[in-house]
Amino acid sequence: MINHKDLKPSDLNRPDEQLVKVEELMPLPRPYDKPGMEPDFMEVKPAWREKYCTSLDGFVAIDTLTRPKSKEEEEEFVRKFLSGLEKLFTDANNGMRQPLMLSFEYCAKCDTCSNACHIYEGSGNNELYRPIFRVEALRKIYKKYFTTSGKLLGGLVGADLEATWESIARLGESAYRCNLCRRCAQTCPLGLDNGIMAKEIRKIFSMEMGIAPSPIHKKGTENQLKTGSSTGLTKPAFLDNIEFLEEEIEDKFGLKIKFPIDKKGADILLIHNAGEYVAWPENPMAFAILFEAAGLNWTLSSDIIGYDSVNYGIWYDDAQAKKIALSQMKVARDLGVRRVVEGECGHAHKAAAISADRMALGSEKVPVESFFPLLRDIVKSGAIKFDPSRNNFPVTLHDPCNVVRQMGIVMPQREVLHQLAPQFREMTPHGVDNYCCGGGSGFAIMHGQNFGDFRNKISARKKFAQILNAFQDTIEDPQIVKYICAPCSNCKGTMRDILEYYEATEKFNVQYGGLIELVVNAMVDLKKPFFEFLEEE
Repeated sequence: MINHKDLKPSDLNRPDEQLVKVEELMPLPRPYDKPGMEPDFMEVKPAWREKYCTSLDGFVAIDTLTRPKSKEEEEEFVRKFLSGLEKLFTDANNGMRQPLMLSFEYCAKCDTCSNACHIYEGSGNNELYRPIFRVEALRKIYKKYFTTSGKLLGGLVGADLEATWESIARLGESAYRCNLCRRCAQTCPLGLDNGIMAKEIRKIFSMEMGIAPSPIHKKGTENQLKTGSSTGLTKPAFLDNIEFLEEEIEDKFGLKIKFPIDKKGADILLIHNAGEYVAWPENPMAFAILFEAAGLNWTLSSDIIGYDSVNYGIWYDDAQAKKIALSQMKVARDLGVRRVVEGECGHAHKAAAISADRMALGSEKVPVESFFPLLRDIVKSGAIKFDPSRNNFPVTLHDPCNVVRQMGIVMPQREVLHQLAPQFREMTPHGVDNYCCGGGSGFAIMHGQNFGDFRNKISARKKFAQILNAFQDTIEDPQIVKYICAPCSNCKGTMRDILEYYEATEKFNVQYGGLIELVVNAMVDLKKPFFEFLEEE
């Protein structure tokens, strides 16, 4: 094992059982600055070393990346990777070719991106997690196999990384040590995007080699295309779920609300991340209560894929992303709605409003909007009466990367919180400078082997520190509710996991949820708190 400070991209060829170990993590703020306040890393099991690629840093992200059983399998693995790498820089990849080439050719090695990366900082500045590390490794392989200078001069021009099973597998694993949050791209003085490079490596593995993490591909995309939802929620189960939510709303709040399903010609087709129905049913309940109170002409779809805004393909596979995006657009067209409104899911915002816009042609498109401005307009219209004192507890806001930094939707949610949450306080930094929750690009749903440790202790570390800092005035008083407003399903999944991992809810009463729940909790017409944690007081 090499000291991480001495690690170089060419070391991906080293025969070490494990290149580096993460040991010196970024310190956490009070009260987690005391010994014994966080769990230790899970030890790497010998069976994992035999089956998977644990030789990068000891973590396993890609559970379908298994060691070859023969020399022929290894050679085929290398061949497919090199074939995919060559295709990256051809017109076949024209959707990403220009920004890819710019990022590939013009990096000044100024290291500005490292100072912007929450994973690099959370790991205690481990060299392996510098955003430029995997990009430089990719350059070395490309130069060695596809440039004249590299073939002739080798290491003299930086073409000194051999394409072997181990080096390529390590490179593939390293692409899943990046949340694709694009904070590095925002800070790059040349406007280059190391996040693109991580995604393109993932694409080679998926589209050329058939290798992608099971939670994202097999249990995610394939499950969604087959059943209608990445959660496995089928149409009958969805309809049963809606009936249950209607009963819950009536039992808890005395409101008779009928969710509009498959309503032709509605103004709005509201699409949720189906994870909300399964894990956070209070979220679609809150949307229904507010939309009905506001008198909106809206509907949900029960069609396959129409009730799940998830599109995991944007993280790893363009072909899969397009299948889902076009299917979602078709659902909206068939219903004849005027617009699609995305609920509280960050990657679904980007997938439907930006990625799908480039995948669908002309008449295939239906306008896609975010719920944030719509929610702001409802709150500010005066049509519904609110009592902000019902939210009189410390509230901070997590900015989902795909919504805020990558789409520029910054102020609507803040206008709502300033009006309805008297003790709202910002994280530092916030807005477009926010840090990823640590669960972006699929990490929130990747729980296999020991990858949960990487997410909870490293990629989510900076966010957990931000949360603790935002609540420093009350953090150690368990009598005071502290609420993390995280209006994104994947982000909420990460919040749930880190709060459980660090026992922050149990010890310090740190709660989490979406934005629309706060809005509904403040509605005067609601005769009891919307939040269960307030009922318990």
